[in-house]
Amino acid sequence: MSKLEQLIKDLCPNGVEYRTLGELGEFYGGLTGKTKEDFKDGNADFITYKNIYSNPALSVDIEDKVKIQANEKQNTIQYGDVLFTGSSETPEECGMSSVLTIKTDKKLYLNSFCFGFRFRQLKLFNPDFCKHLFRSIPLRKQLQKTADGVTRFNVSKKKMAKVTIPVPPIAVQNEIVRILDTFTELTAELTAELTAELTARKKQYTHYLNELLNGPYPNKTLGELGTFVRGNGLQKKDFVESGVGCIHYGQIYTYYGTYTDTTKSFVSPELAQKLKKAHKGDLIIATTSENVEDVGKAVVWLGKEDICIGGHSFVFHHNQNPKYMSYLFQSELFRKQKIKKIIGVKVIELSDKAMKKFSFPIPPLEEQERIVKILDRFEALCNDITVGLPAEIKARQQQYEYYRNKLLTFNEVKA
Repeated sequence: MSKLEQLIKDLCPNGVEYRTLGELGEFYGGLTGKTKEDFKDGNADFITYKNIYSNPALSVDIEDKVKIQANEKQNTIQYGDVLFTGSSETPEECGMSSVLTIKTDKKLYLNSFCFGFRFRQLKLFNPDFCKHLFRSIPLRKQLQKTADGVTRFNVSKKKMAKVTIPVPPIAVQNEIVRILDTFTELTAELTAELTAELTARKKQYTHYLNELLNGPYPNKTLGELGTFVRGNGLQKKDFVESGVGCIHYGQIYTYYGTYTDTTKSFVSPELAQKLKKAHKGDLIIATTSENVEDVGKAVVWLGKEDICIGGHSFVFHHNQNPKYMSYLFQSELFRKQKIKKIIGVKVIELSDKAMKKFSFPIPPLEEQERIVKILDRFEALCNDITVGLPAEIKARQQQYEYYRNKLLTFNEVKA
């Protein structure tokens, strides 16, 4: 019998109590009343949306700053607090968590798109236990159900208060932390080696992409090469298990690569008749995001049947090599022109009017085909999650997730 099994047998043989977040603590909001200028030359540490999204344990070694005036009333983050992302383009990415697991004298201020949760009795939980717990699959499923929206999804704190979590004895929590932290440390070492190799290959891929797409050919604007069609809005309730394929703009950031011939989402045939369509070879472009890098991302549709698109996206009909056009949207040439034309502060947008004027050197179709074959090989090596280094990295992550979900699933004590 393992040490953990013995602890569970001795300390909670009949199961573990489950309680709602509303019973255990209170939620609090992020920064209020701030403008774009307050994030220039700031004097206080600022926790970003990305910091929370990317780190189960909050990173406090940060350079992000915000201007805070003397005696200004703003919430600050405390040891043991659980932080959540409040909104996203997809419900699957809402409510991602990060926990402040170290004690620090720094005053940490929170992004306004995020919110925090503070336990009334910190002694009930090891913060390192919470960093694993709130990322576990059973809890993620509960958190996703708290998100509502149409083209953008927002977490409901009222619903979040009803989310239930296990409250095992601290000794059990500590042993689970020891097991999972040891596992993640070993995994992290190997993943770091694999990631370094992958980073080097991606750098090489980016170099060749920009070199190959900047050849000595006549420049043409996107307006000369094709036409843009704005997509329709879609609500959460519009998606069905099967039907006509549909690509939501938020999925372009998180799910699709350069091209695809299958869709993750579907709508009914009746609704599909009312929506804008992408044909084989068309680009589908996301034109709204919270960050500069994601806005303007594109995926080529290579399936045989027409598919639907949602709001905050455009279909680009053209007569060029489809993959070549998608690679153009990844290039530095595109990025430099995009930077000059994006609008917005918290939510960034890129219009079809602006994109029509973007200009690129366009080679003959035969040369486009040759370049695509070269870039396809690089992309498969770097980005295809089913082969090569990314697959090995994913396998390591899946191992951790398997043990995490297994160790964090408890029998519930009967009242």
